Amino acid sequence: MAEATAHLKKFLDAWQRADARRAALLTDSPDSAESLIGSVMANLDPSKTEISTGDAEKKAAGEVEVRFSVGMSLPGAGRYAWDSKAGVVKADNKWKVEFHTETIHPEMVPGQTLALKTRDRAPILDKNGEDLESASLVGTVDARTGKGVSGLQARYDKQLTGGSGPVKSVVVVDRRSGQVVKKLTGPGASQGKPVRTTIDPEVQKAAADALSAVEKNAAIVALDPSTGHILAAANRPAGMNRALEGRYPPGSTFKVVTAAALLKHGMKPSDPGECPKFTHVGGQRFENQDQFLLPPGSTFRDDFAHSCNTFFVNARDKLSASALHDTAAAFGIGGTWDVGATTYDGSVPVTTSDNDKAAATIGQARVQASPLVMASVAATAKEGVFRQPVLVPGAVRKKYEAPARLDAGVFEGLRGMMRATVTEGAGRALRGIPGEPHAKTGTAEFGTENPPRTHAWMIGYQGDRDLAWSVLLEDGGSGGADAGPIAAAFLQNLVG
Repeated sequence: MAEATAHLKKFLDAWQRADARRAALLTDSPDSAESLIGSVMANLDPSKTEISTGDAEKKAAGEVEVRFSVGMSLPGAGRYAWDSKAGVVKADNKWKVEFHTETIHPEMVPGQTLALKTRDRAPILDKNGEDLESASLVGTVDARTGKGVSGLQARYDKQLTGGSGPVKSVVVVDRRSGQVVKKLTGPGASQGKPVRTTIDPEVQKAAADALSAVEKNAAIVALDPSTGHILAAANRPAGMNRALEGRYPPGSTFKVVTAAALLKHGMKPSDPGECPKFTHVGGQRFENQDQFLLPPGSTFRDDFAHSCNTFFVNARDKLSASALHDTAAAFGIGGTWDVGATTYDGSVPVTTSDNDKAAATIGQARVQASPLVMASVAATAKEGVFRQPVLVPGAVRKKYEAPARLDAGVFEGLRGMMRATVTEGAGRALRGIPGEPHAKTGTAEFGTENPPRTHAWMIGYQGDRDLAWSVLLEDGGSGGADAGPIAAAFLQNLVG
C-alpha cells in the first residue's frame, strides 16, 4: 500500500501545482485527466492549493483505495475544502491512478467540471431608474474577486451584492453548455439592492458629448440649484473622478466668492474699479492675463465681467484675514458634505499674510476646489442659499448646512455681474445661447514653470431653468477661450 499511496501522492502533488499534464501521465486515462484537471484549475484559479493523502485500504491484489483531502483559497469565494478518494491499480508492474470524474470531486459526474459563479449584482441607476452610463461614477468590479474596486461599485459593494460574505460560489457546471448543475458553496438567495442616483441621463449625455473631442483631462459637473441634486458628472478620460474628487486652484472662478465678500462689506457693482495691467504686493507682481487693462471709468461690475486680477488684488485691503474664509463658508466650501459618494469639498484657509490674501482673492495661493464645489458656487449664486450637493439621496444621513448666509442684496449683485460676464465680458463664448446663461471664467496658475501653466475654468447657471454647472480643462490655457467653448457645447447640447 505504501507504493500505491506514494504514486497517488505524486499525482496529487502535480495537481496541487496545477500541472495537469504531469498529473495526467500518472493515470490510466491521461487525456481525460488532463482535460478535467486543467478545466477545474483554470475555472477556480486558486491562490493556494493544498492536497494531502489520508487512509489507504487494500481492495484486492494490486488494487488500493486511498482517501485524500483538497483545500483551496478561491478569489471571491474564500476557502473551500472537500474529501475524495482514488483507486490505484498495478498493471504490468506499474502503478496507475484510476481516473474518474468523481476522483476530482465526488459531486461531479462525467461531462461536468467545477467553476465559480459570481453573485448577481444589483444595478446602479440614474434618476429615471435606468442603468447609469458613466464609467467614472459607476466604477469597476474586479472580475477575479467579484468585488467593487472603484467608484459607486466599491462604495456600495455590500448593498449591490446583498451581503458582506463571499461574492462567488463554487458550482458544478455542464462542460458543454456552461449551465450550473449544482451549487456547492456560497450564500443563499440574498439579493442585492440597486443604488439610485440623481444623474439625469439627458444632462449627463450632453456633458459627455461636450467632452468627447477634448484631448486633455477635463470634467463637467451639473447641479439642480433648487435641490442640490447632481445631474451630471462627466470626466475625460474615464477613470479618475476628477469631477467630484479633484483638487485644483479655482483661479478667477473664485472671484464669485471674493465679489460676494466685497459686496457684503459695502461695495456696489457700480462703484469705480481701476484695472491696471499689473500691481505689486510685497515685491510680488500680479498681472492680468496678457496684461490687459480697462479704461478709466471702469466699475467693479466691469472688473468682474472681464476678470481683472489687479482690481481684486488691490481690493484686498477692504477684507479682513478671515473674510474670504467666512464668505466661502456661506457657499458651503470647506464643510464636510454627505453626498453619497467620495467628494473633495474645498478649502479656503484664513489668510496669513498680505501676499497670501492677495493671491487668495483671485483663487490662487492655498485656495482649493473641485469642479463639484465650483458648480455648487454657481448654484448658490442662483438660488441665494447653499444647498449641499447630493448624488445618492438614499445614502445621505445628514446634509451639510452652511454656518452662515449672505444677504439677498449680495446675490442680486452677483447675478448681475455673472450675466455681464456673458453679455459684455470674458464669457463671450456663451453669447447667443438660449436660457440666459450667467457665468464666470477662470484661468488658474499651477506648478513652478515660468511662465506658469494654467487650468481653464468656466462656471455658471441658466437663468431659465434649474441648472448650474462647472467646466474644468486641466492644463488647458484660458477660461474664456478654452473652457468657454466646452461650456457652450454642453449648453448647446441641452437646447439642441
